[in-house]
Amino acid sequence: MNRDEFLALALRNPVNVAIIDELHRLALPDAWLVSGCLVQTVWNALTGRAVDHGIADYDVFYFDPDISWEAEDAVIRKLDARLTHLGAKIEIRNQARVHLWYPDKHGLPYPPLRRSTDGIDRFLTQNTQVGVRRAGDGYEVYAPHGFDDVGGLIARPNPGPNFSAANYAVKTARWKTLWPDLTVIAAD
Repeated sequence: MNRDEFLALALRNPVNVAIIDELHRLALPDAWLVSGCLVQTVWNALTGRAVDHGIADYDVFYFDPDISWEAEDAVIRKLDARLTHLGAKIEIRNQARVHLWYPDKHGLPYPPLRRSTDGIDRFLTQNTQVGVRRAGDGYEVYAPHGFDDVGGLIARPNPGPNFSAANYAVKTARWKTLWPDLTVIAAD
């Protein structure tokens, strides 16, 4: 699967399109729609399921040097107000402040990030290391491992400082239930 094929399938989900368009209108700094909502839409298209089958939430990353909770909360409220009509659960996180709460929540280290794509690089699985945002009249796609695993319905661990084999097992078990054709590569 190449970038254009991935993008065409991911944009079949109107919720993905609406979020990406709204992020562009709001001009949030370094804002991306990321991860499962994109990949799972593609899986759904490839397996003949409804575009939103199995999608638990839609993740938005942005990067603002104001790391106060109040600033992030204001962005969450603004985006929620603009997108509540979609009826989708949207998770918005300022990647500049993840290192403040991640170790307490997950018991794993999380060094500070410099940009949103650094957060994408730390995802639990390589196949979900994707982000899409508007760029001019088109789209920018970030996918450090490409699209072969997405197109091949393969879940592969992304070893790194915050990788958890237990979390990987839980996530991939859920996915395997929803997409039985998925091949899960075991974590070492």
